[in-house]
Amino acid sequence: MAESSVSVAEVETAFQKFAVHGDTKATGKEMNGKNFVKICKDCHVIDGKNVTTTDVDIVFSKVKAKSARVITFEQFIQAMTELAPKRFKGKSKEEALQQLYGLIGGKGPANLGVTKAAKAAAVDRLTDTTKYTGAHKERFDESGKGKGKAGREDIPDTSGYVTAYKGSGTYDDKVKEA
Repeated sequence: MAESSVSVAEVETAFQKFAVHGDTKATGKEMNGKNFVKICKDCHVIDGKNVTTTDVDIVFSKVKAKSARVITFEQFIQAMTELAPKRFKGKSKEEALQQLYGLIGGKGPANLGVTKAAKAAAVDRLTDTTKYTGAHKERFDESGKGKGKAGREDIPDTSGYVTAYKGSGTYDDKVKEA
């Protein structure tokens, strides 16, 4: 049987992959409850009939230390030893554990069901700046990039002495001539 040849090292690499999944600070040596449930779901340890998410949560609570929120790989093996006879009824503990290792060994976290951004033609039409008209057209340059505040409101030129003064910047020239 191919499943019985799964080594503990392969199970440990799967443990490390799931331990760091979704947590930027994780080292891969300890796994939280959320990731423990994820490894059980993704590797089909939870079958919905013999082993449920509630069973997995209870086993996680049993093997972790009282005040801890994570489990180590040794505690993970202990949890799998408790779940194996439940998952594979009618088999010896060792045989059930090997089959459970066969489910877990060499696997990684699945990203199925992850939400992706919708790409619809209607959204493309609405956000195409080349089709804008009127005042909205003034807010974007030729490339479609927004002009920022300059595109939203008329900013008066206040550089001269008087607003709309035509000879701004000529005062110094006149003083030097005199």
